[in-house]
Amino acid sequence: MQLKQVDTVANIDGEDFKNKYYDPQVPLIIRDLAKQWPAYTKWNWEYLKEVAGKEKVGIYNNVKSDAYTPINKADEYTTFGEYIDMISKGPAAWRIFLFNIFSHAPQLTKDFTWPDHLMKGFVKRVPMLFVGGQGSITHMHFDIDLSHIIHTQFAGRKRVLLFPHEEQFKLYRKPFEVLSVADFSNYYDPERSKLDIAQFPAVDTAEGYDIILEPGDTLFMPGGYWHHMEYLESGFAMSLRALNNSFSGKLKGVWNLVGMRNIDTLMKKTMPIKWYDWKKKKIFDAAEKELQI
Repeated sequence: MQLKQVDTVANIDGEDFKNKYYDPQVPLIIRDLAKQWPAYTKWNWEYLKEVAGKEKVGIYNNVKSDAYTPINKADEYTTFGEYIDMISKGPAAWRIFLFNIFSHAPQLTKDFTWPDHLMKGFVKRVPMLFVGGQGSITHMHFDIDLSHIIHTQFAGRKRVLLFPHEEQFKLYRKPFEVLSVADFSNYYDPERSKLDIAQFPAVDTAEGYDIILEPGDTLFMPGGYWHHMEYLESGFAMSLRALNNSFSGKLKGVWNLVGMRNIDTLMKKTMPIKWYDWKKKKIFDAAEKELQI
């Protein structure tokens, strides 16, 4: 993989952000944006347990999806408080995906400020919390609605692998899905990496970014960016979503949600093996074309 670091600033004004990162769709880390919010010092494990510990949550393990895997179906269920207790004790490869804690504890929305000076179109009814135990992994994917993301890490360090959307065929994207068939687990550690370059040679030509998010860091992730995340320590982050600013991006996002996803769900239910075999052929044919360019 051809990897570089993401630009990092302490703070940035709206004009510079728009010209250098938002319009050209380039990721950025802002160090001090969240440090101005009450949430930066107020939110911790005990406080989150206090406000939402009794809520039932779905948790996800590190197993990659296959031909039979329903979309976004949790692997286990527990209460948020029990989950926090589990991941606070040490390595626990379980994560929570898209937890709208704010619907259960709306007072939390007073603890941060929407960064409207950076971009417009925030979907303010759905800020989301992402929580993971040390060792948990969010496998390589892009967000289905192609929204722009402001992702702030509050606790624990997290390693992030990022690629522009146009690198999708080098990443072995599954047709009609937002996922890669390749396993990028522990990609940064030669002794533990599950990334098989011999099986997925086009990955070696993909150009992207390698990041470690520290507590307090805010990552701007443009719409459609591929991302793979690994929790180096137990931690949590919040994502704020803004609608894609281009008309074509909005249309593609709608198609992904109401067209592409429903077709994939139907085919997985009716003929999962044949559907998966067809996908595999398309995946490797597309990657081979990239290698020949």
